Amino acid sequence: MSNVGLLYVGGVLFINSLMLLGRIDGKSASVFNVFVGLLQVITPIYLIIKADGNQQEIFGAAGIFLFGFTYLYVGLTNWFGLETSGLGWYCLWVAVLALGFSYVSFFHSSDIKFGIIWLFWSYLWFLFYLVLAKNMDIARYVGKVTFVMAWITCTIPAFLGLANVWNDVSNTIAVIVAGLAALYFIAGYFTSKPSTVGQENVAS
Repeated sequence: MSNVGLLYVGGVLFINSLMLLGRIDGKSASVFNVFVGLLQVITPIYLIIKADGNQQEIFGAAGIFLFGFTYLYVGLTNWFGLETSGLGWYCLWVAVLALGFSYVSFFHSSDIKFGIIWLFWSYLWFLFYLVLAKNMDIARYVGKVTFVMAWITCTIPAFLGLANVWNDVSNTIAVIVAGLAALYFIAGYFTSKPSTVGQENVAS
């Protein structure tokens, strides 16, 4: 995914986190979800055509589709007030695939930082499965997780990439940040109170 695309993924996660926390109406948030979803669907189509059979480039483009269809699904579900179980089961499917992308990043691309980021994304999609398909009352907790991930997995890496300094960030720093975030997520789960956010507001 390009740094520009990743930056706007951070933007939509930020919007969706506020929606889950009850700060933004679901229908209002759906507009930006559709904008980013379209961006993340049109872009990989172009990249696949441009790849001319290059399997590595096609593989990278396939990962972008996971985001694009997620945000389109979220946007349309919120806009039309649809039942959320289909979106939830889709999120479970994406969570499994994200583990595969993480494995490739770690062991085939030797990209420790994005291996970690894909792991976090897998966890986030799994949380949305629990909220949307299993109706677990953890939407406020998921909103907090989404808020943090909007910054540490998307916005900050994308900005550093655009500034051409992402490669200067050491793997050690990435592991430390990931460890602190994981501790926050664990502590937050056990201290979170039942959510008051309605199931009609969905995000990913």
